[in-house]
Amino acid sequence: MEPATVLSVSIVSVVIGITAFTIYTSFGPPSENLRDPFDDHED
Repeated sequence: MEPATVLSVSIVSVVIGITAFTIYTSFGPPSENLRDPFDDHED
């Protein structure tokens, strides 16, 4: 494979991995530990 193809595939796979991790953290089981700062300051 050409070096440009390897670099492109690597960058795309890193971006997809980060996106999948953030979606899992936002909506998966770890989301129960997140707090909403707006709820903390409601009047």
